[in-house]
Amino acid sequence: MNANEPREQGTGGWSQFGATPPAAGGFPRRDTIAMEVPPPPPPPPSDKHRLTVAQKAIAGLALAAMAVGGGVVGAAVATSFQPEPVAGSSPSAPSPVFKSASDQLTVAEVAAKVQPSVVMIQGQSGEGSGVVLSEDGLILTNNHVVVGAGQGGQMTVKFSDGKTAKATVVGTDPATDLGVIRAEGVSGLTKATLGDSDQLKVGDPVLAIGSPLGLEGSVTAGIVSALDRTLNLGDDQPQLPPGWGQQQQQSAPTTIGGAIQTDASINPGNSGGALVNAAGQLIGINTAIASQAQGGGVGFAIPVNTAKQVADQLISTGKVTHAFLGVSVTDATGDVPGALIRQVTAGSPAEQAGLKEGDLITKVGDKTVDGGDTVVGQVRGFKPGQEVKITYMRDGTTHEVTVTLSENK
Repeated sequence: MNANEPREQGTGGWSQFGATPPAAGGFPRRDTIAMEVPPPPPPPPSDKHRLTVAQKAIAGLALAAMAVGGGVVGAAVATSFQPEPVAGSSPSAPSPVFKSASDQLTVAEVAAKVQPSVVMIQGQSGEGSGVVLSEDGLILTNNHVVVGAGQGGQMTVKFSDGKTAKATVVGTDPATDLGVIRAEGVSGLTKATLGDSDQLKVGDPVLAIGSPLGLEGSVTAGIVSALDRTLNLGDDQPQLPPGWGQQQQQSAPTTIGGAIQTDASINPGNSGGALVNAAGQLIGINTAIASQAQGGGVGFAIPVNTAKQVADQLISTGKVTHAFLGVSVTDATGDVPGALIRQVTAGSPAEQAGLKEGDLITKVGDKTVDGGDTVVGQVRGFKPGQEVKITYMRDGTTHEVTVTLSENK
């Protein structure tokens, strides 16, 4: 019998009410018992420190704003309970505005500020997102977006106001999965405000803005859930760049260090888009997702400090120079985590510093090494000529050495 159909009265029905079914629209009839209503309590004494009804309502709104805003206006309550009144008693008084002590913006304000700086990149075989770097059309995106959208024809950039322009490649860097393109014949664009990714902390609120699944100008909110992740990008790796379906052309596998992890929803098409902080500043370029199901999971972004360094080189010379240590490494298999040196390149900075085959690298700078990918990702984050402290184990003894990195030819 369908559970939504009416049941037959009699045996088997309404057993919780006995043999008699309830009247339509109600429960079985009961004798009404009159209860004496006690007199109302005397009014409480006046207390200047007690919240008024209006203040209680505002406090409730502040808590609701924290829940809806996903943490972006999380410090608003602190500014809502000041000695002076927070809302007037006049019906025409303006609604309270909640701001945090650090001048964070609301989610809507951040989205309105950043959306004009985020574009959709389209091509015959793929699409993704990008971030405007200059008023005359320089746009930062992912290398794999350029590879996908550039297959078989001209790329097109679509702006937040619906206008479009053709785009050409300025330069790409597969090692960091970054690229710069230029929209042709444009001026007066709204360029992104760059933040400082080195100042990020786990728990900071963020927004991801881009064109997931071809839906340009989409905004998702979350927090920084981890920092300094090492990513393996490629067809056979668990972290896959968000793409555009079965026709996507994947770029060559690469390892990226220092990535920002976020729980803001990132989907195919978000690649190359903006990850911004609560002040609307760009702090990362959305690059990859790790998920067991299509269209969700944990997102990763390249820190803006790395992206700016790469973009500046691409714009000025069309190519990027990377630091070179000169070791071939693999994951350690013993009780101590690290990267085991399998080979040292002759004449390399590693050889000059005294590193040898069989040494176990446990730290690069202040970063603990848990495998070979960590070494690769960390070295790529340094500049040629920079000095880096390497901590390693040899014959059960820990050693430290300072290596001056050279340029990777």
